[in-house]
Amino acid sequence: MPNHASTLRQPLAPDTDALARELAGLIVQALNLELSAAEIDPEAPLYGEGLGLDSIDILEIALVVSKRYGVQLRADSAENEQIFHSLRRLAEYITAHRTT
Repeated sequence: MPNHASTLRQPLAPDTDALARELAGLIVQALNLELSAAEIDPEAPLYGEGLGLDSIDILEIALVVSKRYGVQLRADSAENEQIFHSLRRLAEYITAHRTT
């Protein structure tokens, strides 16, 4: 009998670059940023320099990610610095952990 659990843990994930572009659009929309999604460098830091987001912005993004992709992000997680390091890292994390 096939192991369906392993199949479910590895969904047909979209290309990380495509997901990063999709996330950029969600971030621009959720935070009402005055730039286009295409202007967000996937490698640039999301905090401080780079996109310049603060902790409130990150919480808003975490809520959107949770609703859209079923990925639970906790405000007190030690991993947040790595997860939100850049748009690409966030996309990689979502690809690995998404449920929808």
